[in-house]
Amino acid sequence: MQRLHMNVSDAKKLRALEDENNKLKRMLADAMLGNAALKDRAAKNY
Repeated sequence: MQRLHMNVSDAKKLRALEDENNKLKRMLADAMLGNAALKDRAAKNY
């Protein structure tokens, strides 16, 4: 098994990138949900 060695600075950068990635994923999911709700509402109006 290969071990990944990184210093504290790299670990902090990785954690920040992972946090940002999770934030963006949540934003995308919210936008997709809002889009689906708008499409559903628009379909009911016709």
